[in-house]
Amino acid sequence: MGVLMMMATIGGLGLAFVLLIISLWTKNFWLTKFVLGAVAIWLVIYAVALIGVSLLSKEKILGLNEPKAFCGFYIDCHMHTAVTDVRKTKTIGDKIAKGEFYIVKVKVFSDAKRAVIGLHAPKFEIIDVLNRKYQRLVELETPVPPFDEKVPAGGAFEKEIIFDLPADVQNPRLDVAEGIGIDKVIEAVLIGDEDSIGHKRNYFKLDTSNQVVQK
Repeated sequence: MGVLMMMATIGGLGLAFVLLIISLWTKNFWLTKFVLGAVAIWLVIYAVALIGVSLLSKEKILGLNEPKAFCGFYIDCHMHTAVTDVRKTKTIGDKIAKGEFYIVKVKVFSDAKRAVIGLHAPKFEIIDVLNRKYQRLVELETPVPPFDEKVPAGGAFEKEIIFDLPADVQNPRLDVAEGIGIDKVIEAVLIGDEDSIGHKRNYFKLDTSNQVVQK
Protein backbone atom coordinates (compact mmCIF):
# COMPACT_ATOMS: atom_id res chain seq x y z
CA MET A 1 0.00 0.00 0.00
CA GLY A 2 2.79 2.41 0.90
CA VAL A 3 4.52 2.14 -2.48
CA LEU A 4 1.22 2.55 -4.36
CA MET A 5 0.27 5.63 -2.34
CA MET A 6 3.74 7.09 -2.86
CA MET A 7 3.52 6.57 -6.63
CA ALA A 8 -0.01 8.00 -6.67
CA THR A 9 1.23 11.03 -4.74
CA ILE A 10 4.15 11.62 -7.08
CA GLY A 11 1.93 11.25 -10.14
CA GLY A 12 -0.79 13.43 -8.63
CA LEU A 13 1.64 16.18 -7.73
CA GLY A 14 3.03 16.11 -11.25
CA LEU A 15 -0.46 16.44 -12.72
CA ALA A 16 -1.34 19.17 -10.22
CA PHE A 17 1.76 21.12 -11.22
CA VAL A 18 0.76 21.00 -14.89
CA LEU A 19 -2.82 22.07 -14.11
CA LEU A 20 -1.56 24.87 -11.87
CA ILE A 21 0.65 26.23 -14.66
CA ILE A 22 -2.30 26.07 -17.08
CA SER A 23 -4.63 27.80 -14.60
CA LEU A 24 -2.16 30.62 -14.02
CA TRP A 25 -1.44 30.97 -17.74
CA THR A 26 -5.16 31.18 -18.59
CA LYS A 27 -5.94 33.16 -15.44
CA ASN A 28 -8.50 30.53 -14.44
CA PHE A 29 -8.47 31.24 -10.73
CA TRP A 30 -11.22 28.73 -9.99
CA LEU A 31 -8.98 25.97 -11.34
CA THR A 32 -6.06 27.35 -9.33
CA LYS A 33 -8.06 27.16 -6.11
CA PHE A 34 -9.35 23.70 -7.00
CA VAL A 35 -5.85 22.32 -7.66
CA LEU A 36 -4.35 23.83 -4.50
CA GLY A 37 -7.28 22.61 -2.42
CA ALA A 38 -7.10 19.08 -3.83
CA VAL A 39 -3.34 18.93 -3.20
CA ALA A 40 -3.79 20.15 0.39
CA ILE A 41 -6.51 17.58 1.13
CA TRP A 42 -4.49 14.73 -0.35
CA LEU A 43 -1.35 15.68 1.58
CA VAL A 44 -3.35 15.77 4.83
CA ILE A 45 -4.78 12.30 4.07
CA TYR A 46 -1.29 11.02 3.26
CA ALA A 47 0.20 12.50 6.44
CA VAL A 48 -2.54 10.96 8.60
CA ALA A 49 -2.00 7.55 6.96
CA LEU A 50 1.79 7.84 7.37
CA ILE A 51 1.65 8.73 11.06
CA GLY A 52 -1.22 6.34 11.79
CA VAL A 53 0.53 3.31 10.30
CA SER A 54 3.74 4.19 12.15
CA LEU A 55 1.95 4.55 15.49
CA LEU A 56 0.24 1.19 15.00
CA SER A 57 3.44 -0.59 13.94
CA LYS A 58 5.15 -3.10 16.21
CA GLU A 59 8.76 -4.15 16.58
CA LYS A 60 9.39 -7.36 14.66
CA ILE A 61 12.06 -9.93 15.43
CA LEU A 62 13.33 -11.97 12.48
CA GLY A 63 14.75 -15.46 12.94
CA LEU A 64 17.48 -17.29 11.03
CA ASN A 65 17.03 -17.14 7.25
CA GLU A 66 14.04 -14.81 7.58
CA PRO A 67 14.51 -11.98 5.03
CA LYS A 68 14.30 -8.25 5.51
CA ALA A 69 13.51 -6.12 2.44
CA PHE A 70 14.92 -2.72 1.52
CA CYS A 71 13.11 -0.35 -0.85
CA GLY A 72 15.62 2.46 -1.41
CA PHE A 73 15.49 5.29 -3.94
CA TYR A 74 13.59 3.38 -6.62
CA ILE A 75 10.99 2.05 -4.15
CA ASP A 76 11.39 -1.40 -5.74
CA CYS A 77 12.05 -3.44 -2.54
CA HIS A 78 14.14 -6.05 -4.39
CA MET A 79 17.16 -6.07 -2.09
CA HIS A 80 17.09 -8.26 1.03
CA THR A 81 19.29 -9.35 3.90
CA ALA A 82 19.00 -12.35 6.22
CA VAL A 83 21.03 -13.77 9.09
CA THR A 84 21.97 -17.35 8.24
CA ASP A 85 24.24 -18.24 11.18
CA VAL A 86 25.37 -16.90 14.56
CA ARG A 87 28.33 -18.13 16.60
CA LYS A 88 30.11 -17.04 19.76
CA THR A 89 33.78 -17.36 20.65
CA LYS A 90 36.21 -15.84 23.13
CA THR A 91 39.10 -15.58 20.71
CA ILE A 92 39.67 -14.94 17.02
CA GLY A 93 43.28 -15.61 16.08
CA ASP A 94 45.35 -13.71 18.65
CA LYS A 95 42.48 -11.36 19.51
CA ILE A 96 40.70 -11.88 22.84
CA ALA A 97 37.21 -10.48 23.33
CA LYS A 98 36.43 -8.14 26.21
CA GLY A 99 33.22 -10.11 26.53
CA GLU A 100 32.44 -12.53 23.71
CA PHE A 101 32.83 -12.27 19.97
CA TYR A 102 29.56 -12.69 18.06
CA ILE A 103 30.21 -13.88 14.52
CA VAL A 104 27.12 -13.19 12.44
CA LYS A 105 26.81 -14.47 8.89
CA VAL A 106 24.69 -12.12 6.78
CA LYS A 107 23.25 -13.03 3.40
CA VAL A 108 22.59 -10.25 0.88
CA PHE A 109 20.37 -11.18 -2.03
CA SER A 110 18.18 -9.78 -4.78
CA ASP A 111 14.87 -11.02 -6.19
CA ALA A 112 14.99 -8.61 -9.12
CA LYS A 113 14.21 -10.12 -12.54
CA ARG A 114 16.74 -8.19 -14.63
CA ALA A 115 18.49 -5.31 -12.86
CA VAL A 116 21.89 -5.49 -11.19
CA ILE A 117 21.44 -3.65 -7.87
CA GLY A 118 22.93 -3.43 -4.39
CA LEU A 119 22.54 -1.96 -0.93
CA HIS A 120 23.36 1.73 -0.47
CA ALA A 121 25.74 2.46 2.43
CA PRO A 122 24.50 -0.44 4.61
CA LYS A 123 24.94 -0.10 8.35
CA PHE A 124 25.00 -2.90 10.93
CA GLU A 125 24.74 -2.50 14.69
CA ILE A 126 23.56 -4.57 17.63
CA ILE A 127 21.11 -3.26 20.22
CA ASP A 128 20.54 -4.94 23.60
CA VAL A 129 17.61 -4.93 26.02
CA LEU A 130 18.84 -1.63 27.54
CA ASN A 131 19.05 -0.07 24.05
CA ARG A 132 22.83 0.06 24.21
CA LYS A 133 24.38 -0.03 20.75
CA TYR A 134 27.44 -2.01 19.65
CA GLN A 135 29.42 -1.44 16.47
CA ARG A 136 31.15 -3.91 14.15
CA LEU A 137 34.81 -4.84 14.50
CA VAL A 138 35.52 -4.24 10.84
CA GLU A 139 39.25 -4.81 11.35
CA LEU A 140 38.58 -8.47 12.19
CA GLU A 141 36.36 -9.09 9.19
CA THR A 142 37.20 -10.23 5.68
CA PRO A 143 37.20 -7.06 3.55
CA VAL A 144 35.60 -8.64 0.48
CA PRO A 145 32.99 -8.66 -0.73
CA PRO A 146 31.87 -5.24 0.49
CA PHE A 147 28.25 -5.14 1.59
CA ASP A 148 27.41 -2.52 -1.05
CA GLU A 149 28.60 -4.80 -3.85
CA LYS A 150 26.16 -4.99 -6.76
CA VAL A 151 24.16 -8.21 -6.98
CA PRO A 152 22.98 -9.66 -10.30
CA ALA A 153 19.28 -10.42 -10.75
CA GLY A 154 18.46 -13.37 -8.51
CA GLY A 155 22.00 -13.36 -7.11
CA ALA A 156 23.36 -13.42 -3.55
CA PHE A 157 26.48 -13.43 -1.41
CA GLU A 158 27.26 -14.05 2.26
CA LYS A 159 29.73 -12.40 4.60
CA GLU A 160 30.48 -12.58 8.31
CA ILE A 161 30.42 -9.55 10.58
CA ILE A 162 31.91 -9.50 14.07
CA PHE A 163 30.92 -7.80 17.33
CA ASP A 164 32.40 -7.85 20.82
CA LEU A 165 29.49 -8.02 23.27
CA PRO A 166 29.48 -8.17 27.09
CA ALA A 167 29.27 -11.74 28.39
CA ASP A 168 26.06 -10.87 30.24
CA VAL A 169 24.38 -9.06 27.32
CA GLN A 170 20.62 -9.59 27.18
CA ASN A 171 18.48 -9.88 24.09
CA PRO A 172 21.04 -8.71 21.51
CA ARG A 173 19.36 -7.85 18.19
CA LEU A 174 20.99 -6.96 14.90
CA ASP A 175 19.70 -3.83 13.19
CA VAL A 176 20.44 -3.53 9.47
CA ALA A 177 19.81 -0.20 7.76
CA GLU A 178 20.81 1.27 4.41
CA GLY A 179 20.56 4.41 2.37
CA ILE A 180 21.87 7.96 2.46
CA GLY A 181 20.59 11.34 1.35
CA ILE A 182 17.59 11.06 -0.96
CA ASP A 183 17.03 7.40 0.04
CA LYS A 184 16.43 8.43 3.64
CA VAL A 185 14.15 11.28 2.62
CA ILE A 186 11.97 8.99 0.49
CA GLU A 187 11.78 6.21 3.07
CA ALA A 188 10.98 8.72 5.83
CA VAL A 189 7.66 9.45 4.09
CA LEU A 190 6.98 5.98 2.63
CA ILE A 191 3.95 4.57 4.44
CA GLY A 192 4.75 1.28 6.18
CA ASP A 193 8.51 1.43 5.60
CA GLU A 194 10.48 0.76 8.78
CA ASP A 195 12.52 3.92 8.15
CA SER A 196 9.38 6.06 7.92
CA ILE A 197 8.72 8.64 10.64
CA GLY A 198 7.99 6.96 13.98
CA HIS A 199 7.83 3.41 12.57
CA LYS A 200 9.04 0.48 14.70
CA ARG A 201 12.05 -1.41 13.36
CA ASN A 202 12.65 -4.99 12.27
CA TYR A 203 15.56 -6.69 14.04
CA PHE A 204 17.37 -9.99 13.57
CA LYS A 205 17.40 -12.27 16.60
CA LEU A 206 20.91 -13.41 17.48
CA ASP A 207 20.16 -16.84 18.91
CA THR A 208 23.43 -18.66 19.59
CA SER A 209 21.90 -21.75 21.21
CA ASN A 210 24.11 -24.74 20.53
CA GLN A 211 26.35 -22.61 18.33
CA VAL A 212 29.15 -21.74 20.78
CA VAL A 213 32.63 -22.30 19.39
CA GLN A 214 36.02 -22.06 21.01
CA LYS A 215 39.06 -20.99 19.01
